[in-house]
Amino acid sequence: MTNPIIEDLKKRYTVKKYNVNKRIAADDLATILEALRLSASSINSQPWKFVVVESDEAKQRLHDSFANKHQFNQHHAKEASHTILFAYDPTFTKEKFVKRVDAEVASGHLPEDMRENFMGAYAFAEANTDQSGNNASWTKAQVYLALGNVLHTLARMGIASTPMEGVDSDMLSELFADELDGHVCEVALAMGYPDTEQDWNHGLPKARLPKEDVITVV
Repeated sequence: MTNPIIEDLKKRYTVKKYNVNKRIAADDLATILEALRLSASSINSQPWKFVVVESDEAKQRLHDSFANKHQFNQHHAKEASHTILFAYDPTFTKEKFVKRVDAEVASGHLPEDMRENFMGAYAFAEANTDQSGNNASWTKAQVYLALGNVLHTLARMGIASTPMEGVDSDMLSELFADELDGHVCEVALAMGYPDTEQDWNHGLPKARLPKEDVITVV
């Protein structure tokens, strides 16, 4: 199989050590962030916020967030070119969905006379909302759609990455309170270029289960 998409994904891997002297170019970062913005989500809910850690000050805060646990990921905070905090809204309300529907109409994607019908799509969120108004399990799932999209984008661009569920959500909520604005971050993505001499995971063969074990065509 020689499709360029497959070749990109074969080369993609989780970086263990970044080259601190090599940074993502501004134009490339703009492409990454636009791809992030264009990510799919159920009913186009977009129940998320993405915080891009770029400055030395923000990197120090990210570094400090590993004070209590997951120290194995702490070095990425300062060594990676950029890190994105993927955060979900734990209480995505119908009022918040209105903003998304209005954007659908304003873009020309949704005819004005279909606006009220489309509001009915919020039933997907309601079905996953408990009596206290929490629908975090549903909104968190949307964040992973965005994460997968960016992982593929980075692979296409030849930029390396490290998905990290090993982050301290409580510390991030405290240290990035203003930026997260009530959203919850339980996964982050470090990005940049590997230190090929010190990254023990660089250049190793891909390890995946055989197609027959994971895919069934009926």
